[in-house]
Amino acid sequence: MAGRIRDEDIAEVRAKSNIEDVIGEHVQLRNAGGGNLKGICPFHDEKSPSLSVSAARGLFHCFGCGAGGDVIRFVERIEHLSFSEAVERLAAAAGIQLRYAEGGTAGPRVAGQRARLIEAHTLAAAFYVDQLASADARPARDFLRERGFDGEAASRFGCGYAPSGWDALSKYLMGRGFGRDELILAGLSKDSARGTLNDRFHRRLLWPIKDVSGDVVGFGARRIHDDDKIEAKYLNTPETPIYKKSQLLYGMDAAKREIAKQRKVVVVEGYTDVMACQLAGVTTAVATCGTAFGTEHIGVIRRLLMDSDTFNGKVIFTFDGDAAGMKAAERAYSDEQRFMAQTYVAIEAGGKDPCELRQSGGDQAVRLLVDSAIPLVEFVLRTTVARHDLETVEGRSAAIDGAIPMIAAIKDRSRHDGFASKLAGLVGLDDPNPIVQRVRSYDRAVGRSGSASGSSSGTSAAASSSSTARPAPNRPPGPERSAPDRPDSGASPRTGDYRDPAANLPPAPPLASPVPPKLVALEREVLKAALQLPGDVGKEFDELGVDAFLMAVHRQLSEAVARAGGATGATAGPAWVDAVSAHLPPESEARGAVNGLAVEPLFERPDRQGRYASAMVTSLSEKVLAREIASVKARIQRLTAVDDHEGATAQFAQLFELERRHRELRDLAIGGEA
Repeated sequence: MAGRIRDEDIAEVRAKSNIEDVIGEHVQLRNAGGGNLKGICPFHDEKSPSLSVSAARGLFHCFGCGAGGDVIRFVERIEHLSFSEAVERLAAAAGIQLRYAEGGTAGPRVAGQRARLIEAHTLAAAFYVDQLASADARPARDFLRERGFDGEAASRFGCGYAPSGWDALSKYLMGRGFGRDELILAGLSKDSARGTLNDRFHRRLLWPIKDVSGDVVGFGARRIHDDDKIEAKYLNTPETPIYKKSQLLYGMDAAKREIAKQRKVVVVEGYTDVMACQLAGVTTAVATCGTAFGTEHIGVIRRLLMDSDTFNGKVIFTFDGDAAGMKAAERAYSDEQRFMAQTYVAIEAGGKDPCELRQSGGDQAVRLLVDSAIPLVEFVLRTTVARHDLETVEGRSAAIDGAIPMIAAIKDRSRHDGFASKLAGLVGLDDPNPIVQRVRSYDRAVGRSGSASGSSSGTSAAASSSSTARPAPNRPPGPERSAPDRPDSGASPRTGDYRDPAANLPPAPPLASPVPPKLVALEREVLKAALQLPGDVGKEFDELGVDAFLMAVHRQLSEAVARAGGATGATAGPAWVDAVSAHLPPESEARGAVNGLAVEPLFERPDRQGRYASAMVTSLSEKVLAREIASVKARIQRLTAVDDHEGATAQFAQLFELERRHRELRDLAIGGEA
C-alpha cells in the first residue's frame, strides 16, 4: 500500500515552489499593486482579469469564480491531479526527494496515473528520436531536409521516427516496467485484431506534442512512405487523460514567454509551419494539433496574452491561400469576438504556407508575411464584398448591407468609423459619410435592443451590464490608484481630533444585508489582517470575539479562526489559511471567502500595513463598544420609564465603564496613551 507523504516534506514543497512561477506557466501575470499579481483565470471564461496571486503569501484566489488556495491546490486543479500527485509533480520540479510514511515507517509510493503517462511519453519521445537516425527513417530525414530542416532543427523540435515493426515501442516500454493497460490508456499502443499489443504509430515522422509546462503528452505523425496507403496523411494521439487536443497548441511550451512579452501570438496550420516560423525568428508561432482552432484554444491564448479589455494584444492567423484557407479565415472571424485583442490575418499572395515561403524566400520572407498581416475584419470585409457584382447598384447595395453588421460587431467601437470608410472604398463610393452614419445608426439600434443577429455588441452590452450589477470586490490599490495617504494613526495631523481609521475604506460590494457597507468593509479588513498579519493583530483580534462581526459569513470566519487556535501565535502563510479553512464546511460561502481575504491586499502601503491592521482592529473594537453603549442607554431609558431606579443605577455604572473604555480606544486610534 502506498505511503503518505510526510508533512515536513509537503511543507518544504510548498515553501520551495514559487507560486508566481507555477501559475505563470499557464497564465500571464501582471502587477496589480499591493504586492499582488493579476491574470486571466484559467478556471472560467472571463473578459477582465480577476485572478489574484500573492507571491509573498503563497496563495491565489479568483474573485470571479472563487477558485483559490496554495500552489499545490493550483496544480491539483489545473492538471486534474490528486493532492499527492500534485505534491510529487512540484517536488520533482524543485528537486526535492519525498519521503513516505505508513504507520510510522518509510515506504515507496507508486507514482500517480498522470506521472506514469508522462514518463511513458518522455521515454517514447527519446525512443523515436533515436529511431530517426536509422536506415529505415531515411525518407523521414529527406522529408525534413527538403523542407529546409537540418539535423539541428530536427533535434531542436524533437522530431522522431516510428519504426516499421508493429510493436517495437510497446516492447521497449514494457521492458521499462509499463503494463499493457497503461500503454493503451496513454494512446501509445493499441489492441490488434489478433489480440496482440501493437504500436499506435509506425513508419511515420513524428513530432512530440507538449503541454504548456513542457511535458510530452502526445504525438503528431505524418505519412512519409509512398506505399503507406492505409491511413490518413496525419495521425495524432487519441484523446487520453493527458492529451486533450482542444486544449493543446503545438509549440506553446516554447512560445509562451515570448507571447507574454510581445503581447502577440501567430497561429499557423501545421507542425512544419511552426518550425519554419520559430526558426525564422517568429518566436510566438503555435498550431493546433489535428483539430480546428476552437473556443478552448482561445482560452489558452487569452491567458498567456493577458487578453483583457485594453485591446492591446495581437492575434495573427496565417492560412493557406486556397479556398480552404479562405474558409478557415472566415471561421476564425466567427470566434474573433471571443478575443479582446486585435485579430489579424496573413495570407501569402501566391498561396504559400510559412514552411513553403521559408523554402523559397528565406527567413525574411516569413517575417515579412507576419508583419504584413491585415485586420481580420478587413479581410472578411474584402471577401464579403468580393462575392457581389460591384458593377451593379444591386450588387453594391447587397455588399454594403452584408458588411455593416460585421463592422458594428467590432468590439473596439473606436475603429467603427475607420472600417466604415474602408467599406466605402471597397465598394467604390467617393463619400464614406453615408456608410459611417449607417454604421452609427446600427450601433445605436443594437445598443437600445441589447443584441443583434450576428453581432457581439449585445455580448459586450451584457458584459457591461453584468459588471454594473455585480461590482468587483474591494480592489486593492493598483498602479493607477494608490492608497490614501493618511497618517498611520487615523488622526488629523493638524488638530489631533479623532478620526475613524476606517473612514477612508471604500464600501464593500452591495449585499442583501442591513449591515452598512462601510462596516462590512471594515469587518473584511479585520479578517484580512487576521489571516495575513496574525503576528501584528493576534491578541487584539482574538479579544474581539465572534459577536464583533455582524455579517454571518464574517462570524463564521471568526469562529473558524478561534477553532484553529486563534490568531495569537499563528504564523502567516498557506498553512495558517489551511488551518482556518479546515474548520469551515467544504461548500460554505465562508470557506470560499478565506482564500480571497488571504490574498486581497490591505488598503495600505506594505511598509505601513502592521500599524494599519492594528488600527482596523481598534476601529472595529470601538464600534463594538459603541453598539454596547447604545444598547445600555436604551436599557436605561426602558428602566427609567417603569421607575426601576435601582436597575437604572446599575446600568449607569456599566455605562460609565463602557464609555471609559471607549475613550481609551479613541485615544489609541489617534496615537495617544491608553
